[in-house]
Amino acid sequence: MYADRPVLGVLLMLGFCIVAPMGDAVAKLLGQSVPLGQLLLVRFGIQAIILIPIVLMAGRVWRMNARVFRLVVLRTVLHIAGIGAMFTALKYLPLADAVAIAFVMPFIMLLLGKYILDEEVGTRRLLACVVGFLGTLLVVQPSFAEVGWPALLPLAVAVIFSFFMLVTRQIAKETDPIGLQAISGVIATIGMLPVLFAGDLIGWPSLSFMAPTASDWGLLLAIGILGTLAHLLMTWSLKFAPSATVAPMQYLEIPVATVIGWLIFRDLPNALASVGICITIGAGLYIVIREQIIARAVVREAKSATIQSPA
Repeated sequence: MYADRPVLGVLLMLGFCIVAPMGDAVAKLLGQSVPLGQLLLVRFGIQAIILIPIVLMAGRVWRMNARVFRLVVLRTVLHIAGIGAMFTALKYLPLADAVAIAFVMPFIMLLLGKYILDEEVGTRRLLACVVGFLGTLLVVQPSFAEVGWPALLPLAVAVIFSFFMLVTRQIAKETDPIGLQAISGVIATIGMLPVLFAGDLIGWPSLSFMAPTASDWGLLLAIGILGTLAHLLMTWSLKFAPSATVAPMQYLEIPVATVIGWLIFRDLPNALASVGICITIGAGLYIVIREQIIARAVVREAKSATIQSPA
């Protein structure tokens, strides 16, 4: 077991908020010259190459029963689809806009928890969801007016990753997080290879092979390393600090993406999108704070019940 070290956990989450948009920026750079399927193959292939030795050296290998394996495969398919949708969105949208729109995911998660898992969600959190969605629409509107349907892709990313998180919750207690990422990398790589060969044969540009340039090879390596490192930083942050402590930090990813987008692409959200981003962040942070308050209340009630129960 790891002792709680909140400062270290927060610093690791801060690292995630910096590394994740850097990976998205590399994907945006490569999106114009490298086919999407090849990007995904390299992204997950490098993930497997990096994590498998770590899993073996740490003795983290676990045996999966048939149910867990099916869920791991489903989770991997969702992971591929989510990253594929994000990489496609980045071809058309400013980095900050794409990241901010995808942050509608916490609201979708809350609604899925209520209507699929039958979790109790109060009126105030539902209202925060509505406000968050309205903020997201303000970000989508100028992008949609400019590029059309690709502006909706980050919303698809949010939906896909919401189901990805639901599946992850179903197997979290039966799997090791780093081992899970390693196995997902292997499954994704094995699954993508025949898809790319088939795409190459039928002449589908997005699912085909091409010879990258020397500079593209460096960026392809970077996209795999940054994507894997981002997941490791998030995993490690949750080992050293409770999720309630580090969850608000994730919203720093939006301003970091804004800065990176301006430095590399000279892209900045317009006034309407900036207002929407602020509304989305505010609504998201409100939900996080409400979750913390409710969690503390549950703990207090449990302690009170324990004290009052007869020996």
